[in-house]
Amino acid sequence: MSSNSDNATTLAENKVLILYILNLIDGEFRQDDLFKIITSINNINYFYFKQVLTDLIDSNLVGSYTKEEEPVIRITSEGKNAYILTKDVLPGIMKLKADNIFAKEFPMIEEESSIIAEFIPKSENEYTIKCKIIENNETLFEVKTFAGSRDRAKRIVDNWKQNATSIYPQMLNLLLQDYSSDNIQKN
Repeated sequence: MSSNSDNATTLAENKVLILYILNLIDGEFRQDDLFKIITSINNINYFYFKQVLTDLIDSNLVGSYTKEEEPVIRITSEGKNAYILTKDVLPGIMKLKADNIFAKEFPMIEEESSIIAEFIPKSENEYTIKCKIIENNETLFEVKTFAGSRDRAKRIVDNWKQNATSIYPQMLNLLLQDYSSDNIQKN
């Protein structure tokens, strides 16, 4: 019997913990980034996290939608009210740990999610590469290109991740350059 009430307490704590973190963010957030923070605080596995999050979404305490092909979530007004009513369920030590981890992880996650690069195989020798810069949850710059080998695709992705801050201004300058016939020097 005690085991069941322990599980119910743990479930309640994890729901309030997710609401607590989403209330701190007060905006949209990628599900995977939330998982990174929650697992750092409470060491829960991904499937349990998804179950708890699904319960919160089904109860309309957390809103879920897709943005830029990524699942994102945010606390709803009902979720904020529920958090205010249930915040005492969260043990003080867990709240302190959450505050410390959030303060450390959130800036890194925000920065990490601002430069995105991925490649998607179309066939053995065809890859589509997407490189983006996201600022304040809005796509600032995005380029989609093609590579004829996995190696080239990986090189483009790695290069973007490491050098986007210098590549982006160069690309912008090229796009802003005046290519009218009067300004092109003839050889």
